[in-house]
Amino acid sequence: MSNLVNVPNNRGLAKTNSNSNFPSLSNWLDDVFNRDLPSVLTSNFNTGITLPKVNIKETTDAFEVEMAVPGLKKSDFKLDVDNDVLSISTEITEEKEDKNDHYTRREFGYSSFKRSFTLPESVDDDKIEAHYKEGILSVILPKKEEAKQKSARRIEIS
Repeated sequence: MSNLVNVPNNRGLAKTNSNSNFPSLSNWLDDVFNRDLPSVLTSNFNTGITLPKVNIKETTDAFEVEMAVPGLKKSDFKLDVDNDVLSISTEITEEKEDKNDHYTRREFGYSSFKRSFTLPESVDDDKIEAHYKEGILSVILPKKEEAKQKSARRIEIS
């Protein structure tokens, strides 16, 4: 029990014992069982891959997109270009079954993501290339010839 000091309306001090700041056992149990399960308890349920991080770099000849997606195979990816939008996606379904004399255990999971990028008009979408190596998906978006930066040159005065 705590000793709290209350100030009554007549400005005098009155010493009282009170537990009003602590919830009762029944209130505490109601609070615990009526709230959503914390993510720590639900972490065994696979809700999918989070969106992978992307680096985009512009060079003289192209835009380079790098996406960190370790643990996948190049066959897991689907790249599409439609109406000047590049979409990179993956869908993975995993199922495991372990049979024993006394039990059968099945585990399954599903993971997916999709990232879409609007391509600038300067990209030659017929020449897009993609490579996957050591967990990094690299997509090269070459620029059209007329959009490439020309190197600086000196003009002679006649």
